[in-house]
Amino acid sequence: MNGFDAMTRIMFVCHGNICRSPMAEFIFKDLAEKAGRGAEFYVASSATSSETVWQGRGSRVYAPARAELAKHGISCEGKLSARLALSDYGKYDLFVGMDSANIRNMKAMLGGDPEGKVHKLMDYTARGGDVADPWYTDRFDIAWRDIYEGCAAMLEKI
Repeated sequence: MNGFDAMTRIMFVCHGNICRSPMAEFIFKDLAEKAGRGAEFYVASSATSSETVWQGRGSRVYAPARAELAKHGISCEGKLSARLALSDYGKYDLFVGMDSANIRNMKAMLGGDPEGKVHKLMDYTARGGDVADPWYTDRFDIAWRDIYEGCAAMLEKI
């Protein structure tokens, strides 16, 4: 077994992979590192939509999302959007969506969820619900709050 196989492999997913899921990817990585558990995880993020991936090339994380991460001392430099693929199901242990639409689309794209790998981020918290979508609200601070709370609770439970 190699080191990658020993890790818990997590894929955070949202609609376009330019706001919420990359925020979750980098927040979770930061929390895991600060807890001394960074080596336990391989963390990535992807989109259910192809809107942000053109001719095989992804888009940068949306500037306001990058700015919100930077306010908290987290960089996502170099991250480009990617689209979730059917083949990802065998490569990851957990698929964590930001809202109910993401969950529905993920299950369709992954051919269902026979191993129970698909979860909603806020379901790891006591309050549940969806992560606020800053693409429509322009409230990246609220998305940060939801994602941070979800990632912290998730880290405690896995």
